[in-house]
Amino acid sequence: MAKKYIPSWHDDEVSAVYDLAREFFEREVMAKSEKWESQRRIDREVWLEAGRLGLLCCSIPEEYGGGGGTFAHDLAVFEAQGYSGDLAFGNSVHSGIVAHYILEYGNEEQKKTWLPGMATGEILGAIGMSEPGAGSDLKAIKTTAVRDGDHYVVNGSKTFITNGSSADVIVLAVKTDPKAGAKGVSLLIVDLRDTPGFSVGRVLDKVGQHAADTSELSFVDVRVPVTNLLGETEGLGFGQLMAQLVQERLIIGAQAAGAMERAVEETVRYTKARQAFGHSLFEFQNTAFELAECQTIARTSRVFLDHCIEQHLKGELDASDAAMVKYWLTDKQCEVIDRCVQLHGGYGYMREYLIARMYEDARVQRIYAGANEVMKQIIARAL
Repeated sequence: MAKKYIPSWHDDEVSAVYDLAREFFEREVMAKSEKWESQRRIDREVWLEAGRLGLLCCSIPEEYGGGGGTFAHDLAVFEAQGYSGDLAFGNSVHSGIVAHYILEYGNEEQKKTWLPGMATGEILGAIGMSEPGAGSDLKAIKTTAVRDGDHYVVNGSKTFITNGSSADVIVLAVKTDPKAGAKGVSLLIVDLRDTPGFSVGRVLDKVGQHAADTSELSFVDVRVPVTNLLGETEGLGFGQLMAQLVQERLIIGAQAAGAMERAVEETVRYTKARQAFGHSLFEFQNTAFELAECQTIARTSRVFLDHCIEQHLKGELDASDAAMVKYWLTDKQCEVIDRCVQLHGGYGYMREYLIARMYEDARVQRIYAGANEVMKQIIARAL
């Protein structure tokens, strides 16, 4: 049995969070996956249970209701999620992204209004960047926010929004000055509860991540108080988005690393148990060599991820390395899982097997948070 690899940033406390999160995902998400997939969302009770266990907003300060840990504690939760085989529970957006926009750019009133409820799961967060005509090119968004007295009037639509039909609050990217390009982008905190003019369109029918609440949203003359602007002035949104995307890409890398490790473990277990021509599949040299290669890919990817996490925890991770993590680990996630599906034979294509669902879910990792082609552009610009 290979020696268990323990990441360098996993101290005893972070490891305990990881173990707790693994148990939570197995019990509350994976064990009930058929229900969540059929209704295309995970019930609020699961969020409330995550809040009770301290698995939401782990790195938000205690004064705002969070766990008071470092971002390593959040990453342990996201890594455990990837390992569990689930990529549908939208906590990476809720805790890893939305909460940190509010913590980093919000004023004291905004932090106290939203963060405590997010930490308990009573308030569910989403972020609204992508639009029908603007994905990775955030400067091209068309949703507008026009000042009218002490309110903004918001008009536009968003798509591919994680937690979209369930969210209580959204950090919304808007154009406060449509003629100013990137300098005309601002972020607004929009309360979605009983909000005239706001509506949820389709909960989208995706190739994978069937239990994820991914929706289209529409805003027609939605009035948002000017006090809900994130940041001291208009026009700061693009810079805010770029700064936080570094952390978002690290989250995706952590999920990818966990998924690769689980895929290899599942396939080793399957091939050792499955018999063909009088031997276990694992005894065939091709199977053993394929798994040796997959394990090596998973381990080398993990070591690079761990290096970048250490840099991030010191505040030193740059956009280029974050792009490398996102591009490389998600590409390798898809490669490793595809090879593991092949080693399962026909059963690898059956959704009753975890590896088949992991195969479906992995593909979009190379697209969201900036397509991997955009990641290569970011890396190339730093050369």
